[in-house]
Amino acid sequence: MTDSELPVEASADGITATYRETDEERLLIFESDSGSAAVAQNIEGYAMLKVRPTPDGDELERYYGFDMALDHAAELIGVSPNVLPVPDPAADMGM
Repeated sequence: MTDSELPVEASADGITATYRETDEERLLIFESDSGSAAVAQNIEGYAMLKVRPTPDGDELERYYGFDMALDHAAELIGVSPNVLPVPDPAADMGM
């Protein structure tokens, strides 16, 4: 995927998920009327996932697995993890 193809968005059940990359991180950001959550991983894609309330917010927790990070992100915005939309480029996040 090239930078021109980023960011990538997906939406479902009133939640918008945006996947983008910075020079240091891969970011998956969830936003809804009830709040936001961000899952971050180093740009190389091999480190633990960091869950934050916002992309630039303080780290709340780290996880090895994507499923656990999604559970925490869903909790932050008050939804079931099953309804979180995940853009295709973010599907391989986690160790």
